[in-house]
Amino acid sequence: MTTTAARPDRRLVIVVRADPVICGHSGEARNLAEAALHRGFDEVRIVTWPVDRLQQAGLPLKPLDGVLPYSDGIVVERPAPVGDYKVPDGRWLAGLTGRLVELFTDGVPTVALSLYLSPHATAVADAVQVARRTGLPVDVITVAEAVGSDVTNVVRACVEEDRFGAAAHVLAHYLSHDVCLAVSRYTRDLIISESEAIDAKHGTRFADQFRERVEISYPAIDVGDYLARDEDATDAALAARGLTRGGYVLFLSRLAHAKGVDDLIEGFVRSGAPAAGQRLVVAGNGPQADELAALAQASGHGDLITFLHDVPDDEKGHLMAGCTAFVLPSKPRPEFVETFGIALVEKMLSGGGPVITTDTGGIGEAVGDTATIVPVSDPDAIAAALDDVLAMSEEDRAAAADRAREYALQFDRAVVLDKILDHVAALAPAPALTA
Repeated sequence: MTTTAARPDRRLVIVVRADPVICGHSGEARNLAEAALHRGFDEVRIVTWPVDRLQQAGLPLKPLDGVLPYSDGIVVERPAPVGDYKVPDGRWLAGLTGRLVELFTDGVPTVALSLYLSPHATAVADAVQVARRTGLPVDVITVAEAVGSDVTNVVRACVEEDRFGAAAHVLAHYLSHDVCLAVSRYTRDLIISESEAIDAKHGTRFADQFRERVEISYPAIDVGDYLARDEDATDAALAARGLTRGGYVLFLSRLAHAKGVDDLIEGFVRSGAPAAGQRLVVAGNGPQADELAALAQASGHGDLITFLHDVPDDEKGHLMAGCTAFVLPSKPRPEFVETFGIALVEKMLSGGGPVITTDTGGIGEAVGDTATIVPVSDPDAIAAALDDVLAMSEEDRAAAADRAREYALQFDRAVVLDKILDHVAALAPAPALTA
């Protein structure tokens, strides 16, 4: 006897670069999906790209066996490309958009959330338009979140290269969504400023629309996971890596030029940390991995610098909790600006030593007044900050950790999702739409 799966009553669809990509917004998608199961959604689907396509794109990926399983009720879909014609990227985008059309036309009340304007928000906008032209029942509310790099990279490049049509394509699709969000105040301001440049040159009216419509929605983080960390498990995880509590300075993020790891290596070497028996642990992967390894070896303290390219999700909190200091000396680059700083918040929730970072992009919104801020591209300032941390008393470190954790609680995934759903609920019920 064949049983038919029950039709869901309420669905959340999230379109994103999902795990195994090493990307804060992949983690954000997971957290929103998990939170949605406790907010009345009986089906959650993450629609993303085939793993081999992510590999071909050169994105930094976690080891597949290090990706934590999703809860029951969350389905990750990776639609296959459509056809065998030789159109770069188009076949995969057709597969993803086509799957969204299917989800939007089965009559299930759906909230569709896209993270990244290009191509995810444009795929959702196209899918909604197609779905409404089919004549089938469509009950979908769309939410587009600009996470930052889609603006700092795609939109800004369009402005600088005077590619008006491409910029208008991204921005108009963004505005076609029912709810428009930005991942930080910095990102919202950036959207408006880039739109102003387009408006001034071409006579468009994007900026005023964004001022009126774009709300801030900070990244969703699993606060409970970090607060529930087991101290014995932390000791065991550190021992397995040959580390001890308070014995190392930590960087944990993507290994790319914009993250400032080169400045951190130089600052570490110039500080008193090596003489104090500290190590530098650089955890992550990315396009600069080989270059940074060579820089570490040439620093004169290569024996004290450890690279970890295989850190699974469930180990991050342990590494953060045990460090003397967590350093993310991010710096603005043409290809990337730190539009929030998810890893910083995860560190603040985990405890451990103070955060040392720069006031770049949206980092200030992530850390508030709880971190030591150093200038961009300044190894000497990093060295001085590390020396200050080493001189702190245990009581001062504990007090700083408590204050940072309290600030970070506002980014809990349930709180963030509830605010998004408040925006959705504020919309007037849409009438039934037919072709």
